Amino acid sequence: MGCCGDDDGIYKQQLIPNPNQHDSSSYCFTQNSMSALRNPSMGTPTNLAGSSASSSSKDVDVISPMNSNFFALTCRDILRSIFERLPVTDLARAACVCRFWNLVASDREIQTRAFISPWKLKDVIGKPSSGSFWRDNSLGRFAISHHILRGDTVASLAVKYSVQVMDIKRLNNMLSDHGIYSRERLLIPLSKPDHLCNRTCYIEFDVYAKREVAVVYLEGGPDGKNSCLMNRSTTTKRGNRRVIDSLKRSMRVDDGTAEYYLSISNGDPRAALAEFSEDLRWEDREIPS
Repeated sequence: MGCCGDDDGIYKQQLIPNPNQHDSSSYCFTQNSMSALRNPSMGTPTNLAGSSASSSSKDVDVISPMNSNFFALTCRDILRSIFERLPVTDLARAACVCRFWNLVASDREIQTRAFISPWKLKDVIGKPSSGSFWRDNSLGRFAISHHILRGDTVASLAVKYSVQVMDIKRLNNMLSDHGIYSRERLLIPLSKPDHLCNRTCYIEFDVYAKREVAVVYLEGGPDGKNSCLMNRSTTTKRGNRRVIDSLKRSMRVDDGTAEYYLSISNGDPRAALAEFSEDLRWEDREIPS
């Protein structure tokens, strides 16, 4: 019987981790269970459960990507059932196993569910310019959009939202408090996860902050006429081209190498230079004979 047959429910129950267990990287089966799963005709679901309970602990196998003969690891439906329960960090690791796992793990619905699950968000609207955006759903990935009103100052907004002045400046790429007067809005760092509960966030590239963030609007929603929300695709491509050209000059490498180090550093040029320097040091060190 194929992987889409009637026994799929049994396999999924065995593969899907217990919600009360936090280790999602290991799924254990006995030797007899593995044989039954590889060849369902060897036993019924009752025999499968019985053999699992009666086998000794030394016969236990751990399912891993190395078990290439285990068909469940290449069944899209079963993989989706597993990946839908993984946090973003484990989902990113799963995407690195092979092309097929990457294809399943890169599904927008799975990524969105993993991204919003810890914060009980209602939905995420928008498409990030890079798939690496989904790999980090820490509180620092989110921001509140505050429309600047007459009399607003960085200090007053810091008090209003219970955050630090320097955190607001850092997030908005501001060198001084006077930068507030040339903008229509400021991004405010989130200090309380409660602001995310049952809300919709919007993936936006802010041209002043020069970064892509998941923005929460406490009142209303995004305004398409806002000057800080320029054409994100055009702005991002232009900005990435400048960054890559700068890295090429600093590293003295070609486009492909600069793009590679920028991608593994999640778009951070300083981190890309640090990774490149570390690789150079590793290559230059003497290998003991």
